[in-house]
Amino acid sequence: MDDATRSALEEMPPSAKLVYKTLEYEGPLTQGDLAAESLLPSRTVRYALTTLTDEGLIEERLHIQDARKRLYSLATDDTTAAVAINEPS
Repeated sequence: MDDATRSALEEMPPSAKLVYKTLEYEGPLTQGDLAAESLLPSRTVRYALTTLTDEGLIEERLHIQDARKRLYSLATDDTTAAVAINEPS
């Protein structure tokens, strides 16, 4: 984990940190899978995902097996760099 990611996570609520770490250990998961793995309520997971996505720390993409769901994963270095460039200073 780089310093920028670490400092961004320090300012986030504990639920967002837990969701981030769950994705780090388990790999890409759906919102339901994240709720089951982290033992957090679905609403809390949804808020954490929104927070992490807004900060550019995770990516959201279409779940191939079920198009109604989204698959969440840690942002790649390219995605994080793009978000950092586009952020207002």
